[in-house]
Amino acid sequence: GVMEKLGLGPEILLQENPRLIYARLTGFGQTGKLAKSAGHDINYLALSGVLSKLGRKDENPYAPVNLLADFAGGGVMCAMGIVIALYERTRSGKGQVIDASMVKGAAYLSSFLWKSQNLGLWNRPRGENLLDSGAPFYETYKTSDGKFMAVGAIEPQFYEQLIKGLGLDSGKLPSQLSFTDWPEMKKKFASIFAQKTQAEWCSIFDGTDACVTPVLSFDDVASYQHNKERSSFIKNDQEELSPRPAPLLSRTPAVPSFKRDPFTGEHTEEILLEYGFTKQEIAELNSDNVVEIGKTKANL
Repeated sequence: GVMEKLGLGPEILLQENPRLIYARLTGFGQTGKLAKSAGHDINYLALSGVLSKLGRKDENPYAPVNLLADFAGGGVMCAMGIVIALYERTRSGKGQVIDASMVKGAAYLSSFLWKSQNLGLWNRPRGENLLDSGAPFYETYKTSDGKFMAVGAIEPQFYEQLIKGLGLDSGKLPSQLSFTDWPEMKKKFASIFAQKTQAEWCSIFDGTDACVTPVLSFDDVASYQHNKERSSFIKNDQEELSPRPAPLLSRTPAVPSFKRDPFTGEHTEEILLEYGFTKQEIAELNSDNVVEIGKTKANL
């Protein structure tokens, strides 16, 4: 209701321009009991059902920072809605309103969890299933130098290469899918991974299909050979590192900016001047806290 209070709700603006695409991105959505309630990523994730699936055995559910509801279920889903509406407009000539709720977006992202319930992938308690840290072959393991390796050897042929790289004999081990043996196998794998450095394990599994990769830190990710070859990370003119825009389009790839991020309010004055405001008017807007003008670096 914030935009309605300003007289800028979709009903008014769509009357002015019927081709307008109006995206409304919220946590709980435009309607319902919680529509006007405060919340954050963890709350939206909780109501979507996804949070109940995240976490290790005998531990509380945990939210993976604020990526799933805020950015994936919210931002990406909203952007996809805008793209869909733009495409539809080429046929109808009409705009529409997009209700992008982070709760519904996160829930829809988890469709795989819902649709695969009868496949035996999620029929055990949290932290005891194939992809939620229950399986010894889908887990992270600490190395002797305090770093980690990620293991995702689900398919039998990949699992066999994992076992070989660990120096084990599959003939002397329980079946890969023997759930009751998973806790012991995790301990065995952990003790073996702890005997070598991350670099040593990378060398052992390099060129194999064991689905074993290093867990890279932000400091290491740009120098990793594969990422370097793909130019997956870029530096701006302040030597600050960030991911290159994705996905990569063949004909019209995104052209990233190599300039530093603007400070909050850095360009307020020049933009308002471009739109015809006088310096006196801009000063009054600033003193009335209508706009922000400053050189303080953003905390985002």
